[in-house]
Amino acid sequence: MNSWRQRIRPEQIRELSLVGLIVIALLVFGWQIENFLSARTFNRITTSVAIVGMVAIGQTLVVLTRNIDLSVGSIVGFTAYFVGAQLAANPTMPPAAAVALAVLVGGAMGLFNGVIVAYGRVPAIITTLGTLAIYRMLLINYANARTITVDSLPSWVVELSRQTLLTIGDFAVRPLFAITIIAVIVFQFVLGYTIFGRRLYAIGSNPEAARFAGLPVQQTVLAAFVLCGMLAGLAGFLFLSRFGNITAVAGQGIELESVAAVVVGGVNTFGGSGTVFGALLGAFLIDLLGQGLLRWLGISEFWRDALLGLLILLAVASDSVILGWLRRLWAAPAVRVEAGNER
Repeated sequence: MNSWRQRIRPEQIRELSLVGLIVIALLVFGWQIENFLSARTFNRITTSVAIVGMVAIGQTLVVLTRNIDLSVGSIVGFTAYFVGAQLAANPTMPPAAAVALAVLVGGAMGLFNGVIVAYGRVPAIITTLGTLAIYRMLLINYANARTITVDSLPSWVVELSRQTLLTIGDFAVRPLFAITIIAVIVFQFVLGYTIFGRRLYAIGSNPEAARFAGLPVQQTVLAAFVLCGMLAGLAGFLFLSRFGNITAVAGQGIELESVAAVVVGGVNTFGGSGTVFGALLGAFLIDLLGQGLLRWLGISEFWRDALLGLLILLAVASDSVILGWLRRLWAAPAVRVEAGNER
């Protein structure tokens, strides 16, 4: 029993429960909706999850430090439009240069957020709420009521989202989803096996203790925001590839979806615990429920936003109740051992 507790952490319980919920949702929607379990549905969900999941990876890094980034939707929109405008003006720009441009622009915006939060000591929710509006206004002024259209972009941009890397039966793995999966693997490794990852968890668990222990708290928080911005910039490029037609409202609402994916995925809103894999599962479950309920019950986008809010509330409640109980259960054997040693 004790060895079982040592092998499975409370966070893994959340991830296993998410997998179970996803399977149940697929079975229910497949039973109620004709042709729901099809390659078309799979491709639609994975393409959507590729964008939100990429943003959720960066959001996870920030939330682990007891912060939040509400500006990610505006960063996605701005980078999608900016890179699209550059590609329209310079059709011969190499794909690698376009991706690098999106990452650099997003990173610069994340750097601005991080400097204010880490060194200006302004609460992250206030800072990023302000930059959400600032970055959106920059996009509106830059766009000047113009639309980036598919016809103005090089053909490879839009074709990227339609290509197939791997086919399993009728199901195809698209490049956009593959890029997000690679990012999840990379940052799962970073969080689990690098000093930077351990610092994120330590700072989120107890910022004062981490500072007292001599950890570079400000630099680590700054790095988390920069990486979050870079990943949001990369998501902006994926957004451009998926939709092609980009306006000044591009990316609106992604901040709510990313926060919901992170919280539902088991990342503690008080920092210190969670994984990017859980955030990806959260994004998948949210998109699955949204598309399934839309086709089954015909709910509107307003109800979909309400569903996101409800899922956030339920996830936070489960964090404080269920996971708290599990952590006490995991800690009970250690307490009994210490008591026995004292006797």
